[in-house]
Amino acid sequence: MTRGSESALYDSKLTGLRRISQGKVRDIYEVDDGHLLIVTTDRLSAFDVVLPDPIPGKGAVLNQLSNFWFERMKSVVPNHLSDRRLEHVVQDPAERALLKDRAIVVKRLKPLPVEAVVRGYLIGSGWKDYKATGAVCGIVLPPGLQMAAPLPQPIFTPATKAEIGAHDENISFSAMEKLVGSEVAGAVRQFAIEIYRRAAEYARTRGIIIADTKFEFGLDPAGRLYLIDEALTPDSSRFWPAADYRVGISPPSFDKQYVRDYLETLTWDKKAPGPKLPEEVIRRTAAKYRQALGQLTRHA
Repeated sequence: MTRGSESALYDSKLTGLRRISQGKVRDIYEVDDGHLLIVTTDRLSAFDVVLPDPIPGKGAVLNQLSNFWFERMKSVVPNHLSDRRLEHVVQDPAERALLKDRAIVVKRLKPLPVEAVVRGYLIGSGWKDYKATGAVCGIVLPPGLQMAAPLPQPIFTPATKAEIGAHDENISFSAMEKLVGSEVAGAVRQFAIEIYRRAAEYARTRGIIIADTKFEFGLDPAGRLYLIDEALTPDSSRFWPAADYRVGISPPSFDKQYVRDYLETLTWDKKAPGPKLPEEVIRRTAAKYRQALGQLTRHA
């Protein structure tokens, strides 16, 4: 059922359930017509390539942190969590033990074909875009901003969802409207920005700056929107320690930027297969994920 080290889950293979999808990090199994089982593995992707080495405990961190935010944001928008428990759908005790803290049973919804990206700071591809055009994804910003500067207000920059190994592509809001309809696009933008605002405000009280993040949404048969997949994790967001933040530099982070920075030192073409990671990089990455979970959720 596992590949990789004994303490890490790279590839899940459950008995009694049909796996219908395998993403960069998550394995999805069919439970019934109305429910899915999502297993968050310890796989790590960088530059849209799944790396060969898992990060032990990473999947449990992502799952627990997502569930924390789903609960905290349910007054803004409903989410995909269901009342079905793991023991209701996984019969084998050994498999249940392996999935502890990293698997959830969710409502079966229709995912939207876009990612809802919200940016609060000028960093990453947004910084590169701004330096070249004075705008981020077509949204004009004030002149003279520095790297990592806070934006006047959070901006919504949707992207298409790519297959494994391909790159997500930023699209305009009007292009998103053509894909999902104006009403749904407007609601997604409103929900995404509001969730980001609330999360960023809370995280700041825990010494973490959420520079940017991305959400996914899905629809039920009645057309109601739900927050799905994951929410505000070190995989889907840039988390910066507030104590080390200053404008003009790329701040240290609690997210997988540490791995990206290491990979940038290699002569790698950013195509599969990805390079193996040194034990020190694996260990420090796992520690960063655990620190983010503890700092955000402890005594919350």
